[in-house]
Amino acid sequence: MQPRTTARLYWGLTILFCLMMLADGVAGLLHEQNGVVAMKQLGYPVYLMDITGAAKILGALALLQHKYRALKEWAYAGFAIDFMGAGASVLFAGMGVAAAVPAAVMLAVLLGMYFLWKQYLAGRARRTAAAAPAEAASPAYAI
Repeated sequence: MQPRTTARLYWGLTILFCLMMLADGVAGLLHEQNGVVAMKQLGYPVYLMDITGAAKILGALALLQHKYRALKEWAYAGFAIDFMGAGASVLFAGMGVAAAVPAAVMLAVLLGMYFLWKQYLAGRARRTAAAAPAEAASPAYAI
């Protein structure tokens, strides 16, 4: 895949994903009615929506920044745990496999984004390494 295609796919998916997580996080913090009903069906306390809502907003912001790679890695891990936990919760609550499909789809999208991010970083590193010898050959000062 061309580096430009990788970058466009990565940023397109990341922006869409983060918009969805921001919306879901805000809905959780506002205790949207469908979320409250789902939490009660799963047997979780409603205040858990505050915790996961805030975490989704912070995680989406972490995915959009590019300065702190470790923070981004933790955000990917947090979203993966969230989607795996959501799918498992639905299955263990006896809601059926069909109810767990959205969590599995979001996990697949997240994994795709993660691998695109790694390819994007590798492409940037190759471009930086190719430009470095040219900069080293020309001194910054004259003797």
